[in-house]
Amino acid sequence: MSTIEIEAVDSQRVNWHSDEMKARRKSRYAAERRLKAYGMTAIIFALGFLAFLISSLVYTGHKAFTQTVATVSIDLSAAEIDRSNLMDANWRDIVRDALRAQVPDLTRRQERAYFDLFTSSAPFLVRDTVIKEPSRLDGTSSFTIPMSDRADQLAKGEISRDTPEDQRRISDEQIGMYDQLVSKGLISSPFNWGLFLNADSRFPELAGLAGAISGSFWSLLVCFAISFPIGIAAAIYLEEFAPKNRLTDLIEININNLAAVPSVVFGLLGLAVFLNGFGLPRSAPLVGGLVLSLMTLPTLIIVTRVSLKAVPSSIREAALGVGASKHEMIFHHVLALAMPTIMTGAIISLARALGETAPLLLIGMNAFITSPPDGIFAASTALPSQIYIWADSPERGFVSRTSAAILVLLGFLIVMNAIAIFLRQRFERRW
Repeated sequence: MSTIEIEAVDSQRVNWHSDEMKARRKSRYAAERRLKAYGMTAIIFALGFLAFLISSLVYTGHKAFTQTVATVSIDLSAAEIDRSNLMDANWRDIVRDALRAQVPDLTRRQERAYFDLFTSSAPFLVRDTVIKEPSRLDGTSSFTIPMSDRADQLAKGEISRDTPEDQRRISDEQIGMYDQLVSKGLISSPFNWGLFLNADSRFPELAGLAGAISGSFWSLLVCFAISFPIGIAAAIYLEEFAPKNRLTDLIEININNLAAVPSVVFGLLGLAVFLNGFGLPRSAPLVGGLVLSLMTLPTLIIVTRVSLKAVPSSIREAALGVGASKHEMIFHHVLALAMPTIMTGAIISLARALGETAPLLLIGMNAFITSPPDGIFAASTALPSQIYIWADSPERGFVSRTSAAILVLLGFLIVMNAIAIFLRQRFERRW
């Protein structure tokens, strides 16, 4: 008797409607439902943790997107100012006289407490505004002066008035002065453009991300300029030209291993080679870009090779069949069809590089820089290292700014990933 006949006979002996078979089917269906439930539970937990993370960042950081300011009128026409030398004018007394006029009849001790409600850089901010707009010297004009960190936290509810005076950073007397300014309509909380336009500062009310954003931009520009052409060229050679032998197998294994190496190792490599070996400037976006390019190269090579493999062999055969050389076949047909996927991989690699902190800390891109870099050789910081600096600061005002900076970084990452998804859906070809 053949195997088919034996199976037919066995199937006839099985009672598919028996209680035993029903129990087995019920058990299998129950196991399938449990597996689906486990998967849904895992997804719900993941989304819940993500929602908790985002909500906590928004709750902590949204207050940094506004800044408490005082709008003060100053009559510069009555001040003794040398128009030919605005830098040396006594801006400190000019600003303080204008502030005294808002809350008069203060003793010297009370004046010190009163002036502490405003940022200590107020004279320089007024000076810089007048230098940009000399027409303000001809009369009375309004100037926006940021409040100090303690007054800003009082306005945002971070400091409770019900807390005993000896347990908060602002006194009852200062709260009374602040309330007088509020009653006169001098206090407001506009959008904090300084968070994006100002460089770093030791005063939370003035600290911004302009230097970090510029440093990240220059670093990613260097990273892209190096890793993109080298990564594509290496992938084309390994995939299309390199002979299959032990040497190329060893190279491929090492590339795959390098893609999984922790980023701090690349930072140590950059410290040893670029800074100590070549003597390149410390904290410069040039070095940061070089380190990030080393980190993204293995990933970009792997993505490019996978993209080239995905192009059907019929494309290669058709190109060669009409007389194209191998060089023309690769660059005019295969690479052109694989380029959308390659661009998607490149953008995702740059997004990963944008969020790296460890390699940038090791090459010194965590210095205190008070002005945005003007090129790849200027000292700079980056968004991840700026977040690290603010998180390590003892000032309470930097707590909300740290969360706000994380939200800005997440925003850039979301935009870059959205561009990658758009390119993939817009130009990807399915075979």
